[in-house]
Amino acid sequence: MESSVPDYLVEAGAGAVEVTALDKAALAPWLAGQPETVRAWVAATGFKAEDGAVCLVPAADGRLGRVLLGLADQDDPWAFAALPGRLPPGDYRIVPEPESRAATQAALAWSLATYSFERYKKRAAKTWPRLAWPEAADRAQVQRSHDAITLVRDLINTPAADMGPAELANAAEQMAARFGARLRVIVGDGLLAENYPAIHAVGRAAASHRRPRLIDLAWGDEAAPKVTLVGKGVCFDTGGLDLKPSSGMKLMKKDMGGAAHVLGLASMIMAAGLPIRLRVLIPAVENSVSGDAMRPLDVLATRKGLSVEIGNTDAEGRLILCDALAEASAEAPALLIDMATLTGAARSALGTDLPALFSNDDRLADDILRAGEAEAEPVWRLPLHKPYRRMLDSKVADLTNASDSPHAGAITAALFLQEFVAPGVAWAHLDLMAWNGASRPGRPEGGEALALRALFRAIAGRFPPL
Repeated sequence: MESSVPDYLVEAGAGAVEVTALDKAALAPWLAGQPETVRAWVAATGFKAEDGAVCLVPAADGRLGRVLLGLADQDDPWAFAALPGRLPPGDYRIVPEPESRAATQAALAWSLATYSFERYKKRAAKTWPRLAWPEAADRAQVQRSHDAITLVRDLINTPAADMGPAELANAAEQMAARFGARLRVIVGDGLLAENYPAIHAVGRAAASHRRPRLIDLAWGDEAAPKVTLVGKGVCFDTGGLDLKPSSGMKLMKKDMGGAAHVLGLASMIMAAGLPIRLRVLIPAVENSVSGDAMRPLDVLATRKGLSVEIGNTDAEGRLILCDALAEASAEAPALLIDMATLTGAARSALGTDLPALFSNDDRLADDILRAGEAEAEPVWRLPLHKPYRRMLDSKVADLTNASDSPHAGAITAALFLQEFVAPGVAWAHLDLMAWNGASRPGRPEGGEALALRALFRAIAGRFPPL
């Protein structure tokens, strides 16, 4: 996990090929200033500056002279991700030099376009084209974003056989060592001894080979404002005794995507040196099937003291989160943010690209929404609609973990979590997919980081680096 400048961003060299990005309106004025040979070549290739179109223009000596990139939207942060996979190896530079925001986006997009998960493949490494750092790019921002996003992708893409609770704790341990953070891990029956009964109940079915645990990372000045991140770490989810069908189980290695996201966000915070006391809590389990598995209509204890009737063993993520949120709330942090691959209902409502945001604090929600717009990483706020709380009523316990209603599943899940957040704590919950179902430039099929830069911007806006 050593940090390094992304491999395919380099210092500008004299021989770098110029890359110019143009939308349809800008193409004709640009061509008017070019030699007839260039105009003729562009016309012959049929380049119309359509979104993602690429035109390789030869120089007089037959070598590559320049590259044209078509844009549909000048503000598209992924525009330059279309190039690395379509250009021959060599050095390139953007002309004219973009302003700071565009320069930073272009550098990050180029870097992420070179990402591939090849841990299990035996083949020669690809040689990618290299981009000269745009002069106005915020290199530190590109670096920490690149490191965080690739970390999230790598963790999620790793098969569950090699990314269980222990391996997730190892990833946190490496991060703690890199940034000088403190790490404590409570394992197995230690969860019962320290009053994390819901985490233990979900993970005990796999305890013979994969003991559940609570990963607890802390960094920063103890006297600084407290910011706590909680991530769902279900390293594989069979659904428990309410077993998922094969189609629903296939991608469940990604059910620790919330944990991967909070580790990625934590790395950005620590790399930037934000003046906060950061805490990261990750309940890490495998939701498995065994004679010791929790059953439908069992009643579980929780850290807060509320009893929970099990309406569905496949609604396990909220159970492990509830213990972690109760612990986080006990410190009354200035901000509490949890991230989880929690409900299919959120994906049905918003699709795979748009995380659902819930918050008990309008200012915090507005900060995140504005940050999402500024970083071109939108999220969408859904309501904590109080009348739906009745759907979580149980006849035998304080609440149930799963409503019998087929409606408002993302909202009722968020309302369940809210029961474990102390009054007065500014809290945000993000329900996200953490997966690309198909490849796009810079965003290959597989594990994906969503809203990381937006959340970092929102947090840094409150607690800017000194």
